[in-house]
Amino acid sequence: MTVVGITGHQSMPPRARAHAERELSALLAALEAPLVGWSSLAAGADQLFAEILLRLGGELRVVVPSRGYEATFRGPDLDAYHRLLAAAGVVTVLDFAEPGAAAYHAAGCFVVENSEIVAAVWDGRPARGLGGTADAIRHARDHGREVVVIWPEGVERF
Repeated sequence: MTVVGITGHQSMPPRARAHAERELSALLAALEAPLVGWSSLAAGADQLFAEILLRLGGELRVVVPSRGYEATFRGPDLDAYHRLLAAAGVVTVLDFAEPGAAAYHAAGCFVVENSEIVAAVWDGRPARGLGGTADAIRHARDHGREVVVIWPEGVERF
C-alpha cells in the first residue's frame, strides 16, 4: 500500500492546473497499489488530486479542518466538496470550532503525518499565512517525508 497526501494552491493559472493534472496523474499511476490518498478537499489542488485518485481506483481519505468548513466553498467547488466527501472511505474532522489558519495548518500537518509521500502543487513561494502550502512542505521535510513538487517552470501563480 502507498499512502500519498496532497498540499497545494487553491488557485492556479490554467497552464499550471493542466500541468498539475498531468503530473499528479502520472505520479499516482506510477505508485504501488493499493493506493490511499489524504486530502482536505480544499478547492484547487486538493480537489484535483482527489478526482484523479478516485479515477485511478485509489481510496480517498479526508481530513476536514474544522466544523463549518463547508461554508468556505462556493459554486462548483462546493459541489465537488460534497461529491468527494461522499466518496471518501475515511473522514476525520479536526476539533476546531471554525475554519481559520490554525485549523488549516493542523489539517496540513495531519495529511503529512499520515502519508509516506506528499504531492505538492506549489509555485515555490513562501506561505501567505499560517497553514499555506509552504508550511505543509516544511513540515513534510522536517518529518522525513518524500515531497514531490509539481509546478510548471516559468509560470507565476498570480
